[in-house]
Amino acid sequence: MARKATVLIDKELCKGCELCVIACPLEGLVLSDDLNLKGYRIVRLDTDKCTGCVNCALVCPDSAISVFREPKAAKPEAT
Repeated sequence: MARKATVLIDKELCKGCELCVIACPLEGLVLSDDLNLKGYRIVRLDTDKCTGCVNCALVCPDSAISVFREPKAAKPEAT
């Protein structure tokens, strides 16, 4: 099963360049119609398929994206 993650986008830092949209292998990010205070359209997470690959955060030129991965399930101990 794919590891789940949460993507947080700082709306005021996002300039809508869409580099993260291109970098997402699961096509989970989209450019929204919402505007930030500077008038830029911002990116939003469109799906819960995020695996935490962090591609979006790595390509963001403004460090507007943070990815938080859910911890892996503990393996049962052998008895």
